Amino acid sequence: MKIVFLGGGNMATALIGGMLGTGFDRESITVIEKVAASGTRLAERFGVRVVTTAADAALPADALVLAVKPQQMKEAVAGLAGRLDATLVVSIAAGLRATDIGRWLGGHRRLVRCMPNTPALIGAGITGLYADPTVDAGGRALAERLLQAVGTTVWVADEAAIDAVTAISGSGPAYVFHFIEALEAAATGLGFDGATARRLAIDTVLGAARLAADSEDSPATLRERVASKGGTTAAALEVMRQRDLVGLVAAAAQAAEHRGRELGVELGREA
Repeated sequence: MKIVFLGGGNMATALIGGMLGTGFDRESITVIEKVAASGTRLAERFGVRVVTTAADAALPADALVLAVKPQQMKEAVAGLAGRLDATLVVSIAAGLRATDIGRWLGGHRRLVRCMPNTPALIGAGITGLYADPTVDAGGRALAERLLQAVGTTVWVADEAAIDAVTAISGSGPAYVFHFIEALEAAATGLGFDGATARRLAIDTVLGAARLAADSEDSPATLRERVASKGGTTAAALEVMRQRDLVGLVAAAAQAAEHRGRELGVELGREA
């Protein structure tokens, strides 16, 4: 099996590390990375083959993972059109639509569009995937195997749903980090020193997430168990209800989804 990465940034690094840890052969992986320092780092860390141009890559391959920034994608794939044959193209670039990527690749359609998130960097990510109808079961299985190297996966039947995945799990870590910031600030306001405030905030979120993941009960049930009637938690939750926390989160996710659709149009626009 041959896997080629176009781009060797953080997400590609996470995927390569995860793949090597789940049975992929390092000799089967080639990375196209034009930044010499990044390429050297990948070669030294993982022992994979690194080249600086698409012309030097081993194509066609079983899979080509597009891991460059969305704004750079059109230029980056220019040298790949006509060289892919039956290669499965897996894009992890946010916002870029499959039709636009396929057009830049000379009409290639065997493509899976993915939206991973940053916890993939520690093997705890979740990725939404959409496959063009031309991708067979074997192609879907390969894409899933690649992305499951850094976490869990979910498939969507409609490409438009990838924008919703982006709004929830793609952008979601930033929402959680912001909540941690707010909880830390609240702890500082109640008199804790910075280090203690941060530890309280991070470990509370980490422990609650683990409990929710391991429990058969819904988050609502777990919340109710903490919030005794007339108690301290109930007082805090009442403030959140009055400020419409649920509505605020929904509005934020809708804004992210809308911006995702806009980016797809902007980035895929013909020059």
